[in-house]
Amino acid sequence: MTAQTQPSEFVGKAVERLDGPDKVTGRARYTADVFLPGMLIGRCLRSPYASARIVSIDTSKAKRVPGVFAILTGADVAGYRYGRVCRDIPILAQGVVRFVGEKVAAVAAETAEAADTALSLIRVEYEELPFVVDVHAALRDDAHRVHDQPPKVVGARLRNPGDLKMYPPLPNVISQLTLRHGNPAEAFAQADHQFQHTFNIPSVHQGYIEPHSCLIAASDDGDVDVWMSNKAPHGARAALAEALSIPKEKITLNPVFIGGDFGGKGGLMDAPLCYHLALHARRPVKMVMNSFEELTAANPRHAASITLTTALDRNARILAMKARMIFNSGAYAGFCPVPTIHGYTAFAGPYKVPNCDLEVLRVYTNAVPAGHMRSPGGPQITFAVESHLDMIARDLQLDPCRFRRDNAIAEGDLSPIGERRQFLHCRAVIDAAIREFGWDRPKGADVGRGIALYEYPPGTFDDSNVVMSIDGAAKVDVAVGAPDTGTGFHTIVAQLTAGELQLPLNDIRVAFRDTGASPFERGPSGSRLTTTIQQAIKAAVDAIKTALTTLAAERLGAREGDVRYRPDGLIEARGKSIDLKALMAWAEAAGKAPVVRHGKNTPTGRSDVTCFAAQIAEVGVDRETGQIRVNFMVTAHDVGQVINPITHQGQIEGGLVQAFGQTVCERLHFGDDGAVISATLGDYKLPTVMDIPDLTTILLPVPTAI
Repeated sequence: MTAQTQPSEFVGKAVERLDGPDKVTGRARYTADVFLPGMLIGRCLRSPYASARIVSIDTSKAKRVPGVFAILTGADVAGYRYGRVCRDIPILAQGVVRFVGEKVAAVAAETAEAADTALSLIRVEYEELPFVVDVHAALRDDAHRVHDQPPKVVGARLRNPGDLKMYPPLPNVISQLTLRHGNPAEAFAQADHQFQHTFNIPSVHQGYIEPHSCLIAASDDGDVDVWMSNKAPHGARAALAEALSIPKEKITLNPVFIGGDFGGKGGLMDAPLCYHLALHARRPVKMVMNSFEELTAANPRHAASITLTTALDRNARILAMKARMIFNSGAYAGFCPVPTIHGYTAFAGPYKVPNCDLEVLRVYTNAVPAGHMRSPGGPQITFAVESHLDMIARDLQLDPCRFRRDNAIAEGDLSPIGERRQFLHCRAVIDAAIREFGWDRPKGADVGRGIALYEYPPGTFDDSNVVMSIDGAAKVDVAVGAPDTGTGFHTIVAQLTAGELQLPLNDIRVAFRDTGASPFERGPSGSRLTTTIQQAIKAAVDAIKTALTTLAAERLGAREGDVRYRPDGLIEARGKSIDLKALMAWAEAAGKAPVVRHGKNTPTGRSDVTCFAAQIAEVGVDRETGQIRVNFMVTAHDVGQVINPITHQGQIEGGLVQAFGQTVCERLHFGDDGAVISATLGDYKLPTVMDIPDLTTILLPVPTAI
């Protein structure tokens, strides 16, 4: 966290998005837009039961449908299991189904109509079994076991504090994480006040515009070409290779635009099945989920049940907190890339909690398998903590802002999980939000106000790489290994490169190529990408500058130690100077261009830098109907170097709108039979522009290197 981007006319400016023209003109090509000769359409038959034994499957009539080239059942893909850490997901159900919507059979046909007709003719006989969709019921000793045996587990390591057990001897528990900081028992024994509350937070969908989609072509020599809506192509390539038991060198993920991610597009989804359909049909196969399938069978945010207990002294200072956090993982754990829900690391992060005792459980149920969504576990835990503190403040007749400010973490304090951080500007953020909102002004009738805080450090994990080249025209190409999921990532790469090289933005070209031609990149995850790619870009630029220094010394007849880069862009040595374009033109003529260098960043551990947000809302309530309306909001943030104000504000507003939706109108409703009943976009209410309140954003620049 030591490298700082060099100031330039483009860093810190609201420049045009590189992907903007292609998106607004329709030139952007998403997976569903790719067509190959002879391509077939793949569709799935899904289970109507939350838990059942498959007695028999009859596909004889379906096979006679004109245009059908392949029909698969579990017997055709027996033995294959995939997942990001827990390898527990079958390509098609193997003898039993574990949630309403699980894939039972699949068809590849020339048209979607032919595929759907064939699906309607497949006859499946089921024997219903007991099922469980509530996490508390799933933890009882007499609960139905969703899985008889634990699956293979790969890479179950913690980057964060805590003790982890995978598949402990507890009913339906996937992982159990425990963490203790300080002496909670002693703190509770000395407390003047104790409070306990339980909060149940429902599951929500990520709400991306583009559904999961994939297109796979398998050649006779074993090469596999893949187009898929996945945010991390290099990771997906490795995961697909393992899932299919083929060398990853045989697989190429081709570049496509991604229509939103929000954490939900890191897994393989239908890709293993799509491959087997293509293999059996000997034709390319495309599979695109519809909104019904997305809402009933994708990988939404985990529902959670969180019990909090807090001890306070007579001055209402927090002495200790205990938390039991139970996350509903649904029928399979394989959509999560980490062994636990790592949102616990930000538990009560804005507050000084000298003693802390946490337990985090992931639990199998017969519900839709859950995956990652923006800050996994963070919104559930923050909702519980902030609601808990509001209830404590109300019971103690304290102002909720003052109560939070008095307990805010400050420089020198350890975090609730025992980590030491710097740049702790929590109180300044609270004060800025209160000031802008006007917390002390009189309220109108039937109006409520609320405040909530959040803390989250930048991600500093996994490798980032770039390959940078500068040609004879002094144009710079930056090859990256991750798509722009809609956040403006490629624009940020161009701005960072322009800042480091002190070149015009128009001279920078960002290239996202296939996995065979692009450097490895972990992809967007955990707020890491801008931080980690910046370090890789700086490493590449340093290497490029070293090479340019050698060229300039040769061209100017000087020693390398005499070469200097002037603020006006000229390169000089011993009274002579040359601009970059002239130098590269000479280098090209001499056969010494383009200059190509690789930049790599391998983070060494968790960041000791963090940042805070304070959000205050005013809500109007209609006492007769119960209808609520959020009138306006203020959000305050401490920030480091803002690379692009528009994309930065987009992150703030996008996060707020998603939180608004989860709080006010979004919810995956489950019926008594375990099925999702809010299964269409008519029933699942995403917020629209008519719902969103006015928002004022306050940024507090601070001297961090985020």
